[in-house]
Amino acid sequence: MKCAICKTGEMKEGQTSVTLTRGNSTLIVKSVPAHICDNCGEYWLESEVTSIVYQIADDAVKKGAELEICRFIAA
Repeated sequence: MKCAICKTGEMKEGQTSVTLTRGNSTLIVKSVPAHICDNCGEYWLESEVTSIVYQIADDAVKKGAELEICRFIAA
């Protein structure tokens, strides 16, 4: 699959880190499974993976985390 951003790279399966900011909370989720462009490095997440990352973010915000770094673990 071609990259939607650079239009030249190929998307390869791998892992990436995702950084999200909500209000005063910043969350870094490491080892997230993704499709990563071998040219520009842009990544694309499957919808199921995105849902898990958002749930992790919701949990961090609810507990009042200002900065949280965690590893992705599929439920």
